[in-house]
Amino acid sequence: MSPEDRSHLKYLLRHIENVRQSCLLLGERMIDIGDARLGVDLISNGQTHDCSKFKGSEWLYLRPELMDSSKKHLFESSKIQHVMTNPHHPEYWGSIHNMPRLYIAEMVCDWSARSHEQGNDLREWIKEKATKNFDMTVQSKTYKEIKFFVDILLDPLFKS
Repeated sequence: MSPEDRSHLKYLLRHIENVRQSCLLLGERMIDIGDARLGVDLISNGQTHDCSKFKGSEWLYLRPELMDSSKKHLFESSKIQHVMTNPHHPEYWGSIHNMPRLYIAEMVCDWSARSHEQGNDLREWIKEKATKNFDMTVQSKTYKEIKFFVDILLDPLFKS
């Protein structure tokens, strides 16, 4: 395995573990508030999150270092492959507004992991970027569902 592949593998495993942990936490909290079916299903999804990234074009080309390279077209086609075959992405459903609750919850766990990995504030990113990227308003049902899951997943803000 090349050093680049080894680095990619470590990054991918860390991300998947972060999502798995978020799915476990949110799933347990959903069970605690009485939505056991969603909680168990979310925990299950966390166990297989992003498995497609280990094979084919996703393994070869879905890498951050290729986003701005001469292989950008391969990155982009691999990204399309990924989002169209993984139901935790809005593109799979045609719109974020068509997503079932389970996959919204998994998406929130994915976003939370990515936010942590990149040092971003999840709530701020959702309000500033996701609303624009996915054509949502803060008044929309989908935004409120996302906020519900974020509020359950994240610990309360520390107040001094």
